[in-house]
Amino acid sequence: MLNRLLAIKALAVALVAMMPAAAADLELNTPGKLTVSTEGTFPPFSMRAPSGQLDGVEIRLWTEIAERLGLEYQPLVMRWESTLVGLLAGQFDVMGTTMDITPTRAEQILYSDGWLQSGGVLVVREGSDIASVEDMAGRIIGALTASTYIEHAQPFGPAAVRAYQSESDALQDLVNGNIEGVVTDQVAAAYAIKTSGLPLRIAEGFVSEVQKGWGFQKTRPNLARAVNQALADMKADGTYAAIMTEILGIVPMPADPIRSNF
Repeated sequence: MLNRLLAIKALAVALVAMMPAAAADLELNTPGKLTVSTEGTFPPFSMRAPSGQLDGVEIRLWTEIAERLGLEYQPLVMRWESTLVGLLAGQFDVMGTTMDITPTRAEQILYSDGWLQSGGVLVVREGSDIASVEDMAGRIIGALTASTYIEHAQPFGPAAVRAYQSESDALQDLVNGNIEGVVTDQVAAAYAIKTSGLPLRIAEGFVSEVQKGWGFQKTRPNLARAVNQALADMKADGTYAAIMTEILGIVPMPADPIRSNF
């Protein structure tokens, strides 16, 4: 009988260990509420739907994460330059604003696992003979003025890189045949192609790569672990892919995510 009771107790302990952290253990500002910063003006990550409601990749992912953690999701709209200061001051629980994972920022904050792979890609016309970024050698390419993509394109040997004030101007010039490709962010490119209906596609490869992560105060490791687990479950059951496909038409899931800096 004693052995049986011990076995049952061991099983119970194991099951509890496998469960998500209880709301009281998540180091939240307000128990039961998950406050997450967002910009609200940065499509396709965070934007306003025609109804006026917040929508976008960030918003849908955080809505799902909060539901899986049994929490009420409360997005807080603020300017990008205020978010890191607000996080460090404890004004909200998570910096949900899209942010590159960098060694410098990792010294200040705790990152989630990388949740999105992006970087500079080459957009070309449908029917172009350009198959990959390697094929831009000798071609006339466009990129945003003062962006890092002008610099990143140079090692691939384009004949020229024309600077544009807006991505939409560059893409329209590409459609018109005035240039042969546009170097820009993968997610921005995918969203622009999907929503504009322009006869464009993304060539294979990257000119630069980066992973995005969400930020937490370093004093909130339980919250970061719970979010990581919810995100992993969403990737495994197809929820992540469904959200990304509906908005972007691609699934920018990191093949080898950068792990949290616990």
